[in-house]
Amino acid sequence: MHEGRTGILVFDTTLRDGEQSPGCSMRPGEKLRLARQLEKLGVDIIEAGFPISSEGDYQAVRQIAADVRGIRVAALARCNAGDVTRAWQAIERAARPRIHTFLATSDIHLQFKLKISRQQALEHAAGAVALARQLCDDVEFSPEDATRSDLDYLCQVLEAVIAAGATTLNIPDTVGYTVPHEFRRIIEAIQARVKGIEKATISVHCHNDLGLAVANTLAAIHAGARQVECTINGIGERAGNAALEEIVMAMHVRPDALPFFTNVNTSEIWPASRLLSEIISFAPQPNKAIVGCNAFAHEAGIHQHGVLSNPLCYEIMTPESVGAPGNRIVLGKHSGRHALAKRCAELGWPISGERLNEIYQRFIELADRKKNVYDQDLLGILSAGRPAAAEPGMSFAASAAGD
Repeated sequence: MHEGRTGILVFDTTLRDGEQSPGCSMRPGEKLRLARQLEKLGVDIIEAGFPISSEGDYQAVRQIAADVRGIRVAALARCNAGDVTRAWQAIERAARPRIHTFLATSDIHLQFKLKISRQQALEHAAGAVALARQLCDDVEFSPEDATRSDLDYLCQVLEAVIAAGATTLNIPDTVGYTVPHEFRRIIEAIQARVKGIEKATISVHCHNDLGLAVANTLAAIHAGARQVECTINGIGERAGNAALEEIVMAMHVRPDALPFFTNVNTSEIWPASRLLSEIISFAPQPNKAIVGCNAFAHEAGIHQHGVLSNPLCYEIMTPESVGAPGNRIVLGKHSGRHALAKRCAELGWPISGERLNEIYQRFIELADRKKNVYDQDLLGILSAGRPAAAEPGMSFAASAAGD
């Protein structure tokens, strides 16, 4: 099924970076519910939280580590002994634990946030990774703000953490600053210049401040990254993270252009999105790719005619492929006769020919006055002024009318 395609690991950080989005905090029980759904979805790694941040998050991560046994469970830690130790205590019961430690490498972060030198940062990073590796065989390191870091220095830090025992190197576009061709060059440079890079998996973590998180992620995959960090519905700090559903379905729909695959069960994407929406009490925007409520909705008459004739005319994936309930024909002022006739027939009023033209004109007049035309509106139009002998289910004409 995946012949000739390269496997990509999916690292889901909905429970950590996603939860940091304003209004998206979750209680421990809610995090556990979502973690179980993520396991069902088939992601490879769950970043369950940031244990040092609070007692509640520590307990949530610890519970997830004990309960979710089929996939890796990661905990985040800054590059200091207290964070690393606390992270390990939270995930030590996991079947496959990972410590994920991070430290900024851009000069702006070093100077204004951390107030340390490049050499001090390098030593902190290597020391934290070495400690983490003593506790856990699976250690990930992220040079925060990597895309605004000096490339020579970035490569120097990556070499040091590989030597200290890092098994995954995650390259974050922390502030959503980079663009696809630039990010691809960064990943290619790391592969070419970092000594020992063959010992580690290259990962990427992209933010969406310029709306390029998914595009940057896909560019990095082409350049050799083999792990992607992402979230359900693209939630996360500021404008959010790369959306899991968009990355996965891009590979699923376009294997010709993207010869990669994941272990994600795509039919669980919609249920995961809806569970997250229920937990955080808000849904993705209606036009959100893959999981927005309008992702499989059609109002324009030409589009409705095409979809009714063959969904492939305007749908590059089926709703069922992502676990969605089905496409939705929305009746409004842009709708055509085909969609109107179909809905009338579903309501028990098959119409065609001149009767369809008459009903269509009344429908358009109403649609011009209100945003949504509901079934009761249609029934009112259909029943108004009908011939005395006409009954629901009776065809008014035999000939078909076009849009």
